[in-house]
Amino acid sequence: MAAGGFLLALLVLSCLAASSNGVTFSSLQKTLIVTASPTQGQVLKAGEDQITVTWSYNNTFATGTDSTYKTIKVKLCYAPISQVDRAWRKTVDNLAKDKSCQFNIVAKPYSPSNNTSTWTVERDIPTATYFVRAYAFDSAGEYVGYGQSTDAHKTTNLFEIQAISGRHVSIDIASICFSAFSVLSLFAFFFMEKRKGKASQQK
Repeated sequence: MAAGGFLLALLVLSCLAASSNGVTFSSLQKTLIVTASPTQGQVLKAGEDQITVTWSYNNTFATGTDSTYKTIKVKLCYAPISQVDRAWRKTVDNLAKDKSCQFNIVAKPYSPSNNTSTWTVERDIPTATYFVRAYAFDSAGEYVGYGQSTDAHKTTNLFEIQAISGRHVSIDIASICFSAFSVLSLFAFFFMEKRKGKASQQK
């Protein structure tokens, strides 16, 4: 009896752990076909250039169905080249903790036929190399499928976005303030020395 209770407790704990850990990317099936307008190596300017994304259900996919797909979220994702020495950009298998696809392009109800959306790159998107990924969600808001504009190794159809992030703007403002303070301090020191020179001459 005690052994049965112990096993039941383990089962409950494992279920709670699974629900708290979220869905893993490796458990999803690539059931969506996704293409993006930027060509390999193209450089886009934040706040000016646009990305056109097209996605649809892969009808040739043998195992799986889109009957549970209710909504689609298309995201801009960091490519491996932009994850070097940046732990916060690296892919995490647990999608509840993954931050490699943190920029939303569009979210809308699911339709199995061809869907197209044009998105102007936002000004606060940091300079990096990217690709596009679409996630399918069920009625409970859980991940159930995906598709991306690059290959499995994320090496094809990558494009670059050039922008000045908020961190760069803060540094620029700080450097301007520091430069202005230095110039004012230099002039103040010059006038103080000049006044001291005149006072010593009058004595």
